[in-house]
Amino acid sequence: MGVTELGKLIPDSVRKVLDLPQLANKVIALDAYNALYQFLASIRQPDGTPLMDSKGRVTSHLSGLLYRTINLLENRIWPIYVFDGKPPEEKAIEIARRKKVKEEAFDKWVKLLEEGKREEARKYAQRALFLTDDMVEDAKRLLTLMGVPVVQAVADGEAQAALIAREGKAWAAGSQDYDSLLFGAPRLVRNLTITGRRKLPNRDEYVEVKPEVIELNDVLKALKLRDRVQLIDLAILLGTDLNPDGVPNIGPQRALRLIHEFGGLEKLLQGPLKNVQFPTDPFKIREYFLNPPYNPNYKVQFNQPDEKGLIEFLVHEHDFNEERVRNAIERLKKAMSKRRESTLDSFFG
Repeated sequence: MGVTELGKLIPDSVRKVLDLPQLANKVIALDAYNALYQFLASIRQPDGTPLMDSKGRVTSHLSGLLYRTINLLENRIWPIYVFDGKPPEEKAIEIARRKKVKEEAFDKWVKLLEEGKREEARKYAQRALFLTDDMVEDAKRLLTLMGVPVVQAVADGEAQAALIAREGKAWAAGSQDYDSLLFGAPRLVRNLTITGRRKLPNRDEYVEVKPEVIELNDVLKALKLRDRVQLIDLAILLGTDLNPDGVPNIGPQRALRLIHEFGGLEKLLQGPLKNVQFPTDPFKIREYFLNPPYNPNYKVQFNQPDEKGLIEFLVHEHDFNEERVRNAIERLKKAMSKRRESTLDSFFG
């Protein structure tokens, strides 16, 4: 899910920019789909074509998952990958919209490739990202072979990640989106899977991307909100995946002023917003963020890597370079050994 307009209200003063080693000995519950889409977007050939094996199966996400996860482990950051379950019915409109955007981008990508415009085509390729069920299952299999925990959510992965953080089994939720805060994660870590030198879109310029930590309580204090309910109501005015368009003609600053003045949805819907037609009952949206469906029986366990299984899966099934994979496995084994050297208490400090 994504609430980008809400992010515009979060001041720089509560965004703690860190170097990767400063997150050492922290367990982070990562939104797996968010990470996989980032890998699909960034790991591509010059014309935008994703990496594929000899059978035409996309492997960009597997390459990103393997090497980025090893990098995190080498920095003593312990990721838990949380996968989405069935989306709520209310999200159907947003899912349909995203599908249409991707299909249109795909058509433009193909057309531009046919015209020989490779650089321009790449822009559309990055928008035409499709994550299939087979790709998701391959990602889960790779992580399991690596010994990294996989948690299957009932619905939103961010909701499950927030729960894991609230229950103290992770230090933070990790995602590029801000929904984790609406779901009650005590802190959110952004940029974790894209840390490093990155090229700016459509520009021959690079920036250094670093992890960013945002504390829920700091956000509430900075925005002068009473509690998470007000934060959720603010997001509903601006738009969530359950009501993508928000309230017409209300931008971030005005939405915040309305919450300050009226306190929340109850008085707003009796007053200035009484004639607004929401596609979904806003109180139902609020309740979804406060009490989302989740998997209460999840397990978090790091295991030793399955070296033979990784070779079979990556090299023999998906045509990865064997020497590179074996080198990656050695790095992975050393990184996992660091986990045993860390005390459980340090995970959450």
